[in-house]
Amino acid sequence: MNIQKIKIIIGREFLTRVRKKSFILMTLLTPLILGAFMVVPGWMATLKDSGQKEVVVIDKTGLVSSFLINTEELSFRFQPEEDPANYKEFFDEQKLYAIVYIDSLMFQEQKPKAMMYSTKQINPDIQRYVRIAVEKAVQEERLRKYHIENLDEILKEVRAEAQVRTMVWSSGGEEKESEVEIYMVISMIGGFFIYMFIFMFGSMVMRGVIEEKTSRVVEVIVSSVKPIELMMGKIIGIACVALLQFAIWICLTLGIVVVSQLAMGGSVAARVPGGAGQMAQMTEGISQSGMDSIFSTLSLINFPLVIAALVCYFLLGYLLYASLFAAIGSAADNETDTQQFMLPVTLPLILGMFMMMHTFQHPDSALSFWGSMIPFTSPMIMMARVSFGVPIWQLLLSIFILLSTFIAIAFFAAKIYRVGILMYGKKVSWRELWKWMRYKN
Repeated sequence: MNIQKIKIIIGREFLTRVRKKSFILMTLLTPLILGAFMVVPGWMATLKDSGQKEVVVIDKTGLVSSFLINTEELSFRFQPEEDPANYKEFFDEQKLYAIVYIDSLMFQEQKPKAMMYSTKQINPDIQRYVRIAVEKAVQEERLRKYHIENLDEILKEVRAEAQVRTMVWSSGGEEKESEVEIYMVISMIGGFFIYMFIFMFGSMVMRGVIEEKTSRVVEVIVSSVKPIELMMGKIIGIACVALLQFAIWICLTLGIVVVSQLAMGGSVAARVPGGAGQMAQMTEGISQSGMDSIFSTLSLINFPLVIAALVCYFLLGYLLYASLFAAIGSAADNETDTQQFMLPVTLPLILGMFMMMHTFQHPDSALSFWGSMIPFTSPMIMMARVSFGVPIWQLLLSIFILLSTFIAIAFFAAKIYRVGILMYGKKVSWRELWKWMRYKN
């Protein structure tokens, strides 16, 4: 291969694509969308409905009412002797949110029930609040049947909330608190990004080959360069585009998130008021010790290794799949004709995504190990494992297998490419592709 000619093709592919309006638009808009996904949910969690919601409680037992305490959002009105049907006609006129009905018979069942009536769907947080109140009332009532003296004091003494803390010993013998959820989040983000970028930029290679083939530009190009040089130049050129776009996305997304947090006056989670819903329940449990645990976990992760693995596996995974996509593009006259070849190529990618779900919870299992060695799934699976800590020999072996497979796939893809790019108007079958790969000249 002529390296100089490949460099020219790489430069042409790179400059042609980065000058497109679609590239500039996607490069700028994607960080805004990603930043919005990170910032907007937290901001929305700080928003509360204006005014209190009035709830009428018809408690025939007289036991649950004491557990339904007014909050900033809810105001309870107790009417123990009424029928819920009496409110049906004038429900909206009285500006009520819901009716809670607790019958004595339903209360005595093995699984006690409470009914809630409204003219619209009831908020799940409010349903959960009522359910917890009913459960507490039932528990205390059933305990009282045992006629235990000083029951309230005993319950206060025996009630306890257990906390399990996980500690990790470093190689130097130092112990640090660890949260496995942090590892899982980093693994999920890394694996998903690799899947998304391989599929997106690999498809770009296929579409580029089809466009050149359809416009007959390729006939002029192959008069000056070999098909293998053209294919490798196109694949590497688009890889450079991907790396540039990837770097811009990371910088802009982080910048948008940081600026948004500063503009909103600090951490969104810290501003969520108690009782504001499910997000409030999650955030109010994060104490200073919890934040210390998160930072302690982050300090245990080898981020330089994670970032290096992300770049390495993206490049090798992209090169492997881009070679296959280039071969598919050369064998078809349009994107519709590529469908018969796409499933076998994309199936390992999809399978890798499913295997990632297992790897998050069992990073050292046999399935996770072999998934990180098989080259067609290793970019996703190894990224799901690397933040948990992977032996260096496994990492090097996985990269070696992936690199060797890419070289072999590129060799056979080039055989298909050199024949396919000059063939028009013919539906190509798998049998014919196999014949092309066996041609010697």
